[in-house]
Amino acid sequence: MRKKGAIELSIGTIVIVVLAMSMLILGLILVKSIFSGSSQNIKQINQGVRDKINKLMGEDKKVAVYLQGQEATISPGESYGVAFGIKNRLRGSAGQNAKFSYKVSVVNPDKLEKRCGIDESEALGWIVAGDSEDEIKISPSELTTRLIKFNIDENTPLCTVRFRISVEADNKPYADEIFDLRIE
Repeated sequence: MRKKGAIELSIGTIVIVVLAMSMLILGLILVKSIFSGSSQNIKQINQGVRDKINKLMGEDKKVAVYLQGQEATISPGESYGVAFGIKNRLRGSAGQNAKFSYKVSVVNPDKLEKRCGIDESEALGWIVAGDSEDEIKISPSELTTRLIKFNIDENTPLCTVRFRISVEADNKPYADEIFDLRIE
C-alpha cells in the first residue's frame, strides 16, 4: 500500500513539474514577443509612430529621432528602420515657402576605420533607403516623418557607428540630430 502511494505521489509530482515548465516556457515566449514588438525597428511609419515623434518634439525641437536612448541595435544580416521627424518652426513668410532637405552622414569618419575596420562609404552603404531627400514641403508648425532603412551584411564587424541627420531649410542649416547604430 505504501509503494502505491509513493508511485502516485511521484507521478503527480512529475505531472506538476511538466505543467509548470510548460507554463514557464509559454510565459517566456509571450514576454519575448511583447518586448521584441517594441524594439523600435520601424518597417513603415504609421500614425502611432508620428504621434510619438510629435511628442518627442516638445516646444522647441526641430528634428527628433524615434529611438530609445538614441541607439538602434541590429545584428549582422538583418534590416532595420529608423524613423525621424522634421517640424517646420520657421515664422512668417519664410515658414510658408520653406523647402527642407536632409542628409545622413557618419560622425567622425576618420576614427571609423580605426575603431571598426570599415570606412565611411561602407557605413553609408548600409543605408538602402532614406539617406537624403530634397524639396520637402512642410507647412508652418507641421511635422513630416521619414524613414532611414539599414541593411547590414552578414560579414559586417561588430561595432557602433554614430550617424548625423543634417536638416536644411532653403539651403541653410536648420537642425541636426545624432543617433548610434550598434551592430552586435
